[in-house]
Amino acid sequence: MLRVACPERPDWQDTARAFGFNFHTLYGEPYWDESAYYQFTLEQIERDLEDPTAEIHQMCLEVVDRVVRDEALLQRFCIPPEYWDQIARSWYNRDPSLYSRIDLAYNGEGPAKFFENNADTPTSLYETGFWQWLWLENQVDAGILNPQADQFNALQELLINRFAQLKPGMPDHHLHFACCKDTVEDRGTVQYLQDCAEQAGIPCRFVYVEDIGISDQQRFTDLKNNNISWLFKLYPWEFMQREAFGPHVGGSQCRFLEPIWKSIISNKALLPLLWQLFPDHPNLLPAYFEDDPKAAELRKYVRKPIFSREGANISVIENGQTLLESEGPYGSEGYILQAWHPLPRFGKNHTLIGSWLVNDQPAGISIREDHHPITQDLSRFLPHIIL
Repeated sequence: MLRVACPERPDWQDTARAFGFNFHTLYGEPYWDESAYYQFTLEQIERDLEDPTAEIHQMCLEVVDRVVRDEALLQRFCIPPEYWDQIARSWYNRDPSLYSRIDLAYNGEGPAKFFENNADTPTSLYETGFWQWLWLENQVDAGILNPQADQFNALQELLINRFAQLKPGMPDHHLHFACCKDTVEDRGTVQYLQDCAEQAGIPCRFVYVEDIGISDQQRFTDLKNNNISWLFKLYPWEFMQREAFGPHVGGSQCRFLEPIWKSIISNKALLPLLWQLFPDHPNLLPAYFEDDPKAAELRKYVRKPIFSREGANISVIENGQTLLESEGPYGSEGYILQAWHPLPRFGKNHTLIGSWLVNDQPAGISIREDHHPITQDLSRFLPHIIL
């Protein structure tokens, strides 16, 4: 695994505008960075990333099966009791999932270490599935990259295939896509997924989350009063379960992507359960609930809120002293502790690998780096190749 400096495409910003990549720069800072790329061997991809991703995902599904059968565990996951039956039904019915992303620390040697599961609302999808592949093609055509260079990236093809599998029999059965207003990255992610669904032959509509209403028949509706019977929402289940329209979910006659059982594996309480079920697994780090007496065994650890996103409210603690911390709005539900495992460093850059799954199958990787050890929403995205 190497970090290799690389000349940028001279016109890439114009190309980005032409393809609707409107969030390559965020708040004046570069988000997309093609001044370098990461290089892997095929063995590193297949043995150390692809195979462990598939195994970790199956382990996470086993946690779901345990949690839905145990009220004490559902309480540990801070899921409101009024949703327990819905989650169990969703799981027992095997309500279909579209995609997810797990975050891994990997330096090119030894087993990758699993940090957390972004199973409900993962972003950086467009730049993974389409934009970094376009970069690869452009740089090969320009003679910058070896013509044999490849990429672990079947994401777009697998998304389109998955939408085709999920397509209902009725041709007028629309799939609504939703995200919050004033989030250019989320809007780009949802637009990309909508494009993939339309390529699979699914008629689609878009509505902002804030504009979803409830009809007299307790159906969710868009601004044109169309019933929403199938919804992809880039909006967390833990938010929905605590808001006014959450109680309407069960009777809404709406299918959701992602399904409500994803509430369990998008939750940091997943990490102690994995360690309990699969102790000493080479891809796992020791993890405990903060009030677990065994947590005292950890001398240096990361303190994570049970609900947290984009690196918010994370602390690194050693022998009771806080070494690093990030701000944010999370933490009221409690914390888990995970053994400290530093991200690999390439120069000044701390590097995190996101490993994607579509329909439970590994689909590709994305790479984020930051000068800070905690990866956050503005951390840079870099492409990769296999050579």
